[in-house]
Amino acid sequence: MPDPSPRGATPPRPPRASLRTSVVWEVLRDALDRRAEATGGETLDILDTGGGSGSFAVPVAQLGHRVTVVDPSPNALFALERRAAEASVADRVRGVQGDVHGLFDVVERDGFDAVLCHGVLEYVDDPAEGLRNVVAALRPTGVLSLLAAGLGGAVLARALAGHFTEARQALADPAGRWGDADPVPRRFTAEQLTGLASDAGVDVGAVHGVRVFADLVPGALVDTEPGALDALLRLEAAVAELPAFHSVATQLHVLGVKHR
Repeated sequence: MPDPSPRGATPPRPPRASLRTSVVWEVLRDALDRRAEATGGETLDILDTGGGSGSFAVPVAQLGHRVTVVDPSPNALFALERRAAEASVADRVRGVQGDVHGLFDVVERDGFDAVLCHGVLEYVDDPAEGLRNVVAALRPTGVLSLLAAGLGGAVLARALAGHFTEARQALADPAGRWGDADPVPRRFTAEQLTGLASDAGVDVGAVHGVRVFADLVPGALVDTEPGALDALLRLEAAVAELPAFHSVATQLHVLGVKHR
C-alpha cells in the first residue's frame, strides 16, 4: 500500500489496480473538486453505495471528504474499517450495513454532495428503483458517479476467448448474460444506463468507457514491458469519452448532477 496522503493531497495510485480505476478516479476527483468549489467548502459529504472494502471511499477520504459506505457485506465493512485505519482516515470514513433498496433505513435523504454507485445496478432486483433511491440521497445539483458492467465488453471478451455461442447469447439476452454460469446478473448499454440516470432525475454530463483494452491485454506484457502500464493508462484515458469505444468497454461510467 502507498503511504497515507496528507489531508487534502492527491492519493498515489496503486500501479496495477490503476488499470481498473484510473479513468473513473480522475473523472470523479475532478467532479468533487468542482462540487467543493461550487459549495464554497473544502469538505464534502460523500455516499458510496456498495462501496465494499473502500477502494474508492478511502482515496476520497484522503482528499479530505467525509465518506459513508453502505454495503450488505459485514466482511467488506470490516475490511473497509481496517483499510481506513491504515490510511489514517478512520475519522472520515463510516461503514453501515445495508443496500440501495433499503437505503433510507441507514442514511438520510438529500444529505450528500456526491453519491458513488459503482458495481451495484448489475446485482439489484430493480435497477430503476435502486437508482432512484441513490439519486434521492443527493442534495440538489449533487454529483452522481454511476459505474456498471457493459454489454459490449462481455460479448467481445467471450468472442476473443473462442466462446462464440456464448457471445451471441449475451448479445441476444435481455440481461446481457452469456449463460447460466455467468457471474454477472445484468449488463447495460450506454443508452440503457444514461436512460436510467435521466429517469431518476439526473442531468447526464458525460459517459466514459472503462477498461476498453485493459482486460484484453495480457497481464505479463503490462507487468514486464517497460513503460507498458503508463502507455496503456494513457490509451484508456484517450478513448474513454469517445462514443465509438463505449460499445466494447468492460464497464460504463456515467457522470451527472441531480436536477435542482
